[in-house]
Amino acid sequence: MKGTRSALFVLLMMAAACTQPKNPFLSEWDTPYGIPPYDKITESDFVPAVKAGIEQQRSEIEAITSNAEAPTFENTIVPLELSGSILDKVTGVLYNISETDRTDALDAAMEEIIPLLSAHEDDISFNKDLYKRIAAIYNADQSGLDREQQMVLKKWFDGFEKEGIGLPAEKQARLREINGEIASKTQKIGNNILAESNAFKEKFGFSVSEYSDRMTSTADRELRRQYLEAYTMRGHNGNGNDNRALILDVLKLRLEKARILGYPNSAAYALEDKMAHDPQTVDDFLAGVMKASVAKAKQEVKDMQVIMDRDIAAGILPAGSRIEAWDWWYYAEKVRKEKYALDDEEVKPYFQIDSVRKGVFAAAHILYGIEVEELTDVPEYNPECVRTWKISDSEGKLLGIFTTDYLPRSSKRGGAWMNNVREQYVDAAGNDVRPIIVNVGNLAENCNVDQVQTAFHEFGHALHGLLTKCRYPSVSGTNVKRDFVETFSQFNENWAFQPELLEKYSHDAEGNTIPMELVEKINNSLKFNMGFMTTELCAASILDMKLHEIEDFEGFDVDAFEKKVAADCGLIPEIGFRYRTTYFNHIFSSGYNAGYYGYLWSEALDKDAFSLFEQNGVWDLALADKFKKTFLERGGSEEPMTLYREFAGREPDSKAFLAKRGLID
Repeated sequence: MKGTRSALFVLLMMAAACTQPKNPFLSEWDTPYGIPPYDKITESDFVPAVKAGIEQQRSEIEAITSNAEAPTFENTIVPLELSGSILDKVTGVLYNISETDRTDALDAAMEEIIPLLSAHEDDISFNKDLYKRIAAIYNADQSGLDREQQMVLKKWFDGFEKEGIGLPAEKQARLREINGEIASKTQKIGNNILAESNAFKEKFGFSVSEYSDRMTSTADRELRRQYLEAYTMRGHNGNGNDNRALILDVLKLRLEKARILGYPNSAAYALEDKMAHDPQTVDDFLAGVMKASVAKAKQEVKDMQVIMDRDIAAGILPAGSRIEAWDWWYYAEKVRKEKYALDDEEVKPYFQIDSVRKGVFAAAHILYGIEVEELTDVPEYNPECVRTWKISDSEGKLLGIFTTDYLPRSSKRGGAWMNNVREQYVDAAGNDVRPIIVNVGNLAENCNVDQVQTAFHEFGHALHGLLTKCRYPSVSGTNVKRDFVETFSQFNENWAFQPELLEKYSHDAEGNTIPMELVEKINNSLKFNMGFMTTELCAASILDMKLHEIEDFEGFDVDAFEKKVAADCGLIPEIGFRYRTTYFNHIFSSGYNAGYYGYLWSEALDKDAFSLFEQNGVWDLALADKFKKTFLERGGSEEPMTLYREFAGREPDSKAFLAKRGLID
């Protein structure tokens, strides 16, 4: 029966190919390493490819559920894991291009595709015949399964349970409507944020990604105030890009979904399968971090006020001037120059973007033995901005394909991220399919200290994807719990400014190596301004949690709500939220709803792990090999805390995290 359906599907695809131009997603890619044939893909290919992919996966799942044999891991979970190959191909390309090279045509395609994918995902989530087979395997003796298989099985079973497989039909129907509405509205929120960011550039002549640099270097205080106001009012301007109504809709829909599924609020629903597990655990964690960071920030305000008082005495500012939110970056830089004699402009010549990329590769070569070879004659989605590398292990075996897209452009959303164009897995023939991974950023040609850390951060995600050695795509690479995934990106930042590494990659245009006295200044300054940085990040994490802990939106006003959260958590007026609600893309379009705390949570793990390297020497290759084999190779094939205890030999300790940020001694 399965063979008959598969043959019918192939015939239908062949018939379609005869009546329309060949769609690249519906054939095998005859390209080096299976890189997508970007030069042959057009915007009109995406919608029909998604539709074909949905039909393919439906057929594959029907073959699973109609199998008369008793359900087993091999006849149910394995084909389920390998199903949807066309969808994987098209979404791997689409999700990357739609965020880096947005066009009106792509937006239109996404508007049509998102409801299709949402409905298809619901069709799978509410497929009772499929669930019965999975439940039968899950509830049977699992001793014949290895640990990775048990984790894959658990992930499928828990997913069905969490999404409402046991609910009556009318509630499932409402969940379908909610899921579709959320998907469409969050896509619109993301588009509005990009439009607002582009409007910011049109108004001031520089991009949002340059905001902190301009706030640091602009002496005109009134101009800094205007920058801050425009930056923090994105999505809040009463124009066609205003996100206030959309975010309220999404928050209400998330709450309704949580209630249908038996949770008191959407935070409880989101956290149920995370490391932290429940809102109270996260709230307690953030409260402790916030208390320490605000205390540090208050001292930083005093240090800045001393310098501002000098400007008052010199007649530069009127009497009574106090540090305001738009003064922070500017006066913090002055404090840094005095305390550490470190000037950002002095640093930037040594961190040209190509040199930084060289450093990212050099650290991974030393620690994990990777080899890098640039590929110059392969398809790239934006040949002017993108570069591609073949990544191999020390024995020359392919680990994966890695692409960088580092520089800003108006079609690209803000921030930096890692995408999997193709996941790593073992196919039905036993072939180890290696991943294709992209690092995207909005960096400068000459990077400041923060941007160098960003490049190392995103490559930490890439390493998690490239080094994985799993068999099943649902647990390979970065497919781990959301509050665990940032551990490995942040861990990789620890090597960015190691003196031995800087000697290898940090050179100016004339080839001069960065002076060691400048290296010392950089490392001495890494704890500088951490009260501000941590408070800003922690406050945004608290805002995210409180938005998703709401249980009644009657009379909700985003401005009043933000003010209340700020007051309740002790946020001082000189510091705002890193992201206000209307442009908080992470929690609306990037899956971090009730999850933004994960950056701090993961950092507590990362810094504790790195403390072991500091005890043994940061270039301890045996420990690096253990880190690779314990974490990077195993993805989500084991519970996070089990892996951590296996690596460290103990429970994690948050003291290293607080100390690294200078919040405790």
